[in-house]
Amino acid sequence: MSSQELAPAGAEDSDKKLSKKDIEKFEPRRFSRKSTVGDGEWSGMESIKAKNPFVIRPAHTFVIKSGLQGVVFLMNNLVNAYAKSGSICDARELFDHMPVKDISSYNTILSAYAKRGMIREAICVFNEIPSPDSISWTTMIVGYNRFGRLKAAFRMFSEMVKLQVTPSEYTFTNIIASCAAIRALDIGRNLHSLAVKFGFSGHTSVSNSLVNMYAKSGDAETAGNIADRIESKDVSTWNSIISLHMEVGQVDRALAQFVEMRERDVISWNSMISGYHFCGFDSKALKFFFEMLRSDIKPDTYTIATVLSACGNLNDLGIGKQIHGYIVRNELFDSEAVGNALICMYSKCGGIEIARKCLTRTVSLIAFTALLDGYLKSGDINPARQIFDSLQHRDVVACTAMIVGCMQNGDNGEAMEIFRDMVDDGPSPNGYTFAAVLSVSSNLASLNHGRQIHAASVKFGLSLSLSVSNSLISMYSKAGSIGCSRRAFESIRKRRDPVSWTSMIVALAQHGFGEEALRSFEEMLASNIPPDHVTYVGVLSACAHAGLVDEGRRYFRTMTDVHGIEPSSSHSACMVDLFGRAGMFAEARRFIQGMATEPDVVVWGSLLSSCRVHKNAELAAVAAERLLGIDPGNGGAYSALANVYSACRRWGEAARVRKAMKEREVRKEQGMSWLEVKDEVRIFGAHDVGGYHPEGDRIYAEADRVWEEIKRMGFVPDAASVLHDVDADGEDGHGGEAALKYHSEKLAIAFGLLSTPEGSVLRIMKNLRVCNDCHSAAKFISKLVGREIVVRDATRFHHFRDGSCSCRDYW
Repeated sequence: MSSQELAPAGAEDSDKKLSKKDIEKFEPRRFSRKSTVGDGEWSGMESIKAKNPFVIRPAHTFVIKSGLQGVVFLMNNLVNAYAKSGSICDARELFDHMPVKDISSYNTILSAYAKRGMIREAICVFNEIPSPDSISWTTMIVGYNRFGRLKAAFRMFSEMVKLQVTPSEYTFTNIIASCAAIRALDIGRNLHSLAVKFGFSGHTSVSNSLVNMYAKSGDAETAGNIADRIESKDVSTWNSIISLHMEVGQVDRALAQFVEMRERDVISWNSMISGYHFCGFDSKALKFFFEMLRSDIKPDTYTIATVLSACGNLNDLGIGKQIHGYIVRNELFDSEAVGNALICMYSKCGGIEIARKCLTRTVSLIAFTALLDGYLKSGDINPARQIFDSLQHRDVVACTAMIVGCMQNGDNGEAMEIFRDMVDDGPSPNGYTFAAVLSVSSNLASLNHGRQIHAASVKFGLSLSLSVSNSLISMYSKAGSIGCSRRAFESIRKRRDPVSWTSMIVALAQHGFGEEALRSFEEMLASNIPPDHVTYVGVLSACAHAGLVDEGRRYFRTMTDVHGIEPSSSHSACMVDLFGRAGMFAEARRFIQGMATEPDVVVWGSLLSSCRVHKNAELAAVAAERLLGIDPGNGGAYSALANVYSACRRWGEAARVRKAMKEREVRKEQGMSWLEVKDEVRIFGAHDVGGYHPEGDRIYAEADRVWEEIKRMGFVPDAASVLHDVDADGEDGHGGEAALKYHSEKLAIAFGLLSTPEGSVLRIMKNLRVCNDCHSAAKFISKLVGREIVVRDATRFHHFRDGSCSCRDYW
C-alpha cells in the first residue's frame, strides 16, 4: 500500500495556510470557555494537542478571534501542534508572527526542525536564540544524533560544557548513545566522568546508556559492573544487559536474562532477535519473532527489518513472503528501513522481479543498491547495469556493488572504468571499493595497475585499512611481486586477521616458498587465529609443491581432528598432488579410494598431472578415463594424456589421443603468454606474434639468438614438449626445434628482453602449465642475461634466477 493510500483524507492539503474560509467554518459550540481566560486556562487545549491539521485550524481560529495571540503558552502549543501534524510551514509562519516569544517558543520550533532532519533550519533557529538553555543544546544534540551526524553532536556537547550550560539527564543519555553508535570508548569514558561530575551517574537512564556504550565498545567488564550497581532496574536496564550479553556472544546468558524478566517490551524482544541475528543464529531469530507475535507484542519497523535480513541470510523465501504479508496487513510500507530490508531479502533469495516491484514503493538508494546486488549475484548483468545507469545520485555502495558485479561476470575493464570515474568525480571510494578493484587487478595480474590502485588508496587515506591491506597481499602476489606482498603483510603486524594470514600463506605457497608458508601457519596458530578451509588449501599446497609428504599428512589430520574442517575437493586434490609429485602412486590411489565423496575432475586432474612428472603412462590412462567420464569435453585431459605418452616417447599412442580429440571435436585451450610493458599488455601465442605485434620479425630474431646462446651454454631441447603449447590438433605447421623455440613464453621473454631496461625483473603470465622445455630454457636465459624471470603458470609461480628456479625443479 502506498503512502498516499495510507494518508488521511485531505492530508495532502495539510501544508496550506489558514484561510478566510477556514475561519468562516469555525463552530464555537465545539468548545467551552470559562468566563475568564488566563494563561493555560482554555478548555479547548485538547484540540491544540491533536495531530490532525483540520482540528488544529479551528483552534487556531478561536485563538485569533479571542485575541489570545499574546498568550505565549497557547501560541507555543499551536506551533507544536502544527509541527506534529506535519504542517511545518504553518508552524514556522505562526512562530515568525508571534508578538511575544520565550525560550520555549524557540525550543518548540527548534525541536520540530531537528526531528525532521532539517538541520540547516535548526541551526538558523538555534543561532537566533538569545540565550540557549540546556533544552536548546540537547535538542540540537539529539537531532544530530538521530540523523547520523555524530561528530557534530560531539562538537555541540563540547561547546555546551565549555559555555557552562548544565547538561541534563536526557543530554547525557543521548550523547552517550552517540558514542555507542561509533564504539568511541575513549570519548565514552570521558562522558562517564562528566556524568559522575554532574551527578547523573546514578540515574537509571544514564546508567543504561553507559552499559550499552561499554558493551558495544568492547569493554564488557565495565558494562557488567555498571549494570550490577543499578539499584532500580527497569525494563531498559534489563534490555541493556541482554544487549551486553549478545554483544560479547553470550547468547545463553542473554536468553536466561530474558526468561527471568517479569515485564518485556518490544525492545526486549528486539534485543534477543537482533542479537541472535548478528551472532549468526538467524533461525533462532525467526523463532523468537514468531514467539513475539504469539505473545501479543506488536513488532516495530526495527523488528521487521531484522527478521527480513535473517530470511535473506537463510535464503528462506517462504518465511520472507509471510513477513511481506504481515507488512501489507499492518501498513508498514511507509518505513524506509522496512522497504529496504524487503528488497534486500527478495534480492538475496532470488525473487528479483518481486524486489523490483517493491522498488516502486521505496525509492531510496539503499533499495536500488540491494536490487542491483541481487541482479549481479544472479549473473544478470544487463538489468543491473540499467538500474545502475538510472541512479541519479550513485553512492559508494552502489558503485562498489557494480564493480564487484562486473568483476564476477568477467568484465574487468568495465569494473576499472567505474572505479576511475569514482576517483575523478566521486563518490569517494571506501575500503571495500579498494578491496574490490584490487581483486580486479589480481585477475588482470597487472602490477602497474595494482601499484596505481595502491597509490590511490594512500591518497584517500585507506591504505592502512585491514581489508585493503589484505587485498594488497593477494594482488601483489598474483602480479608476481612476493616481496611487496611480504611488505603489505608486515605493515599490519598487530592487526592481522584470518584473511591476512591465509592470503600470505597462499601467496608463499604459490611462489614456491613452502617452508616459509608453514612457518607462517605455525605463527598464525600461536597467535590464536583460527584457520579456515582456504588456509588449509594453502598449507597443503605448500607441502605438495615443496615435497613435504610427512608434514602434509600431519596437517591433513590436524585439519579434521583439531579444527573440525571437513575435507573439500580442493583439500583432497592437494593430497593427491602431494603423493603424486613424490611418486607415491599407490598412496595416492589409496587416498582416492578412501575419500568420503566421489573424486571429481580436480582430484583426477591432480593425479594425471603427477603421472606426467613421473612418466607413469598406465596410471595416466586410468586417471584420464575417470576424468573424461565426468567431463567428456575436457580438452585438457586429452592433452595431458598425450603429453604423458610423448614424455614416455610413445608417439603412436600420443598421436591416437590427439586424433581422438580431433574426431570428437574437442579442443584444448591454446597456450598463451603475456606481459605488461609501459602500461600495455602484450599477448603471445605459440609461433604467433605477427597478428599482435608489428615488430614480429625482431621478436623472432631475438628468440633465435637466445635459443642459440643457451644451446652453447649446454641447454638441450626436450623433444617430448614439442606439442605442449600448440592447439589441440597439433597442426601448427611447425616441427622439431622450431616448435619448441617459439613456445609462447619464449616469445614473451624475447619481447621482454627487447622492451624493458637491462637488469629489471621480467614478469610473464601463462594460462597453461609451463612445459619442461620452457622451464629448462628459462633457467638458462636467466643466467645468460643476468635478470630474474618470474613466470606464473596455471598452478604456481616460478622465480628463475642465476640458472635456478624457486621450485627446485619440483613442479
